[in-house]
Amino acid sequence: MREEIDMSSSLVSTGRMRPQGTSADLEARRRRAVKLLGEGWLVKDVAEAVGASRQSVSKWKQLAGSRGESAKTLAAKPQHVPECRLSKPQQAKLKRQLRAGPRRAGFQTDLWTLPRVAELVEREFGVSYHPSHLGRLLHDLGFSCQKPKRRSKEQDPAAVKAWREEEWPAIKKGRTRAS
Repeated sequence: MREEIDMSSSLVSTGRMRPQGTSADLEARRRRAVKLLGEGWLVKDVAEAVGASRQSVSKWKQLAGSRGESAKTLAAKPQHVPECRLSKPQQAKLKRQLRAGPRRAGFQTDLWTLPRVAELVEREFGVSYHPSHLGRLLHDLGFSCQKPKRRSKEQDPAAVKAWREEEWPAIKKGRTRAS
């Protein structure tokens, strides 16, 4: 009774909550699964054939009920991707302001943080973002998370180099191992 089914490679799950594929591809997979169940296939065999979990196939079976593969509950559900609340010109202006630096934007130090960016966006554009949600916007603008080097402003690079080359080897050599 089992037959091999050639399912598109675009439906392969990547371990994320939503498998890859368009909404239409995923709907076709659900409908195919319900059709196979209607033909008498076992849930585990259908799950293997369509590349889904047994739990998903059981859920699709329950959603379809007596209507089978024509059930409206199996219809495509487009993935929700919220639109950016800043227009393209506003995004370009934000990018310029971020590149100009925090001091130019009125902050005390030369370090951008997400709360500071959120404050800047609200002050300049009147749009409120939670700081933890700005990462995607900043990534889309070409920015990435950076951590400043932990180094004193007063540090003398020549003195550090001399210490590493002369004093550190002596300290390191002088160490004794505990037996």
